[in-house]
Amino acid sequence: DGVDMDAEPRIAGSETVYSGPIFDIQNVIIDLPTTSGGADRIQRQLIHHAPCVVMLVHDVERDLYLLEREYRIGSHGFVPGLPAGLIDPGEDVEHAAMRELAEETGVVVEGPDDVRIERVEDCYASEGMTDELAHIMIVRLRRFTMKPRHFDDSEHVESAWVTWRELMDSHVAASNSTIA
Repeated sequence: DGVDMDAEPRIAGSETVYSGPIFDIQNVIIDLPTTSGGADRIQRQLIHHAPCVVMLVHDVERDLYLLEREYRIGSHGFVPGLPAGLIDPGEDVEHAAMRELAEETGVVVEGPDDVRIERVEDCYASEGMTDELAHIMIVRLRRFTMKPRHFDDSEHVESAWVTWRELMDSHVAASNSTIA
């Protein structure tokens, strides 16, 4: 249709139209290069969101999996899911995973030989509207201790160790958790 999809699109302008504690919304003007050497100017809205980690946590010794439940605005209810959380600026993905796991569930790994992290995939939540990149992984635990959990003021998370069958029957609907 005249757009050169082998050439690099150019951001012609961007304005933040909303700024909140978890995400910003930007109105972005993009020039798509055309095969005739010009540009087709389009406009999109981008939800700018910090990257996150999503973890399928497996207690290898007991063959149990960590399941959480908390309120989610998108589905307007208390829904089952996997441990997940935002990566802080400058934070390494695996460090973020261990920090979030401890904060949300109280699970603290004893030592480096007591955990094996298998990276599954890095996926955009919805690349048509957000730059949120989810680092999806399987966390296999050998030895760990349970410590007090640390939530943000607005966080209310319930967690439990469940069998594989119970996890599958819980109807986890978040796409990133389903991928894990």
